[in-house]
Amino acid sequence: MNYPFDLSIAWFIIVGILLAGYAILDGFDLGVGMLHLFIKGDRQRRVLLNSIGPVWDGNEVWLLVGGGALFAAFPDVYATVFSGFYIPFFLLLAALIFRAVAIEFRSKEPGPRWRSFWDGAFSVASFLIALLAGVALGNMVVGIPIGADREYQGGFFNLLNPYALLIGVTTVALFMMHGAIYLVLKTEGDVQEQAKKWVFGTIVFFAICYFAATGATLLFAEHMAERLRSNAWLMLVPLLNMLVAFNIPREIYRKQYGLAFLSSCLNIALLLSLFGIGMFPNLVSSQPNPEYSLTAYNAAASEASLTIMFSIALLGMPFVLAYTASIYWVFRGKVRSLHY
Repeated sequence: MNYPFDLSIAWFIIVGILLAGYAILDGFDLGVGMLHLFIKGDRQRRVLLNSIGPVWDGNEVWLLVGGGALFAAFPDVYATVFSGFYIPFFLLLAALIFRAVAIEFRSKEPGPRWRSFWDGAFSVASFLIALLAGVALGNMVVGIPIGADREYQGGFFNLLNPYALLIGVTTVALFMMHGAIYLVLKTEGDVQEQAKKWVFGTIVFFAICYFAATGATLLFAEHMAERLRSNAWLMLVPLLNMLVAFNIPREIYRKQYGLAFLSSCLNIALLLSLFGIGMFPNLVSSQPNPEYSLTAYNAAASEASLTIMFSIALLGMPFVLAYTASIYWVFRGKVRSLHY
């Protein structure tokens, strides 16, 4: 089947949508994980776990699908990034495993030491996942040294540059805010009151990080604004993002918690849209040799592969969306019982 559009661009957008879906869905339960140690009492901590208990594993489906799409559509990017970022991705995988085990094991034994250990593992793993995701994103923006053979030329500590770490901390702040808003929506009583306090604290934390990251991007990654400067209508994206971000505290003040959470979701989607607009057509920027950058064109799979995978995506994506929607519909409402 021949499609009347460029499949490389289509897959650039699809991978972006899948990763944005993961950031929105897993972002709030990572935020809940990072806030987990800030609340005292076994019952309160179990409420936090049960707020994400039915959905956290389904949220991670989006990461798997996004990784699979990246492998199928842009195999050179998959190979370069996963081999070059081997240690960070190993740490990410370990954090994902420990986080899942902590959720399931935490309430298997009543002992305080047992539960304290898994509480710590859950929170630390959530923080590490968010931080590493942001660091990876920051390195994609500022660029990494790639050779003519499309191999990463740097080391592990090259990835821990100040700009990437700033984006990592900003991601942590964003997910903490997202998770706090989700808790206000899903809980009640003393836990909800505590979550409301977290919301305003995390909004301030995110605002500081966001303005710092924006300034650093304009200084150290000027290319991210080139497309906005050359296409004035694209300025609607950052403008809309700013309005959505300002709407979050407004909706919290009005006690419209569902709208506040929706605004937080849109905030993440628009931030990643800005990332995609700034990066396109690059998937991995190469510095100091930009001619070695991996783009949606030179790193794409064959036309036949893209066509087959696009047809599969058209058939498969509705099932992923239906699965996600059904899970959230079944477990809608406030946390009423404690299973974890």
